[in-house]
Amino acid sequence: MDRFIVGTGRCGSTLLSRMLGEHPAVCSLFEFFTGLDPGRRFQHAAMSGEEYAALLAAEQPMLTAVLRRGYRVAEVTYPFGRGRYAPHDGLPWILVSTLGRLADDPDTLFDETMAFLRGLPAQSAAAHHRELFDWLARRCGREIWIERSGSSIDYLEGLARCFPDARFLHIHRDGPEAALSMREHHAYRLPISILYGAPVDDGRRLGELGPLDVTAPPAADDAISVILRSRPPAEYFGRYWSDQLLHGFRALRLVDRAQYAEVRFEDLLAEPGRVLRQICEFFDLDPERDGWIARAEQLVETLPPPRTPALPPAEREALEAACRPGMQLLGRL
Repeated sequence: MDRFIVGTGRCGSTLLSRMLGEHPAVCSLFEFFTGLDPGRRFQHAAMSGEEYAALLAAEQPMLTAVLRRGYRVAEVTYPFGRGRYAPHDGLPWILVSTLGRLADDPDTLFDETMAFLRGLPAQSAAAHHRELFDWLARRCGREIWIERSGSSIDYLEGLARCFPDARFLHIHRDGPEAALSMREHHAYRLPISILYGAPVDDGRRLGELGPLDVTAPPAADDAISVILRSRPPAEYFGRYWSDQLLHGFRALRLVDRAQYAEVRFEDLLAEPGRVLRQICEFFDLDPERDGWIARAEQLVETLPPPRTPALPPAEREALEAACRPGMQLLGRL
């Protein structure tokens, strides 16, 4: 069985992946798909092992631009300072989080992974993905894998076409709170600002900032640095949150009812044991094995105080309006 956790950005899926990783059978794969070339990550036409390895070893330019300007991104688990790469180097995507979660020495695991992938025959992206995921699970002494990437509900259609028999667990969070969390996250602030043309703090639009070249060396007043220093209006992040859900829910036509389930982030925090047992039933996991649920419950922290009530009334109203389509889809209104 292919198993995936999907959700918007900043929805609580990282916590859920960590919790499921406490199960002794589960290899929890973090942030695998999001940073891969969107035109090739679900490619049906055959690609060689060398081509597939290169796809996974490519950097994600938006993330590189953020790291080069000194911003910390919590999802990046690569050990800068003791690994072979520095933040300005252009980190291979599979080293950003996936391998760093699986090994204390991700560089060595990266070398082993690249050697394994280069030996694979020409085949579809889906076949490559499965071979890699199965190999990583075996290498980590686990029996199954569950993949989870931030904002993956946005490309649920690609996942469903690539893995037509998979099960998809959708974790979701209150829209305005997820949107405000994305605004504080620089790896979201940059692409969302560019995608929606959000103004910067002094009111300038993107076209007034100069070239938007994410590959250019950082400078104090280059367009990328100005965007990252700014706090764009919250509604742009609400629009992105809703748009992700609209894309995901359109893709549900490809997924049978038995292949899809939902959990609320707020319920996971309030009743982790109950929610994890529901997930076990959906993913066909043993809830009693090795007392893993008790360990997983220890990972839960208190829900952060809500940010939405502190917004100025006009900004709050605009954010809630932007989130309304997504909230309606989720049955939260």
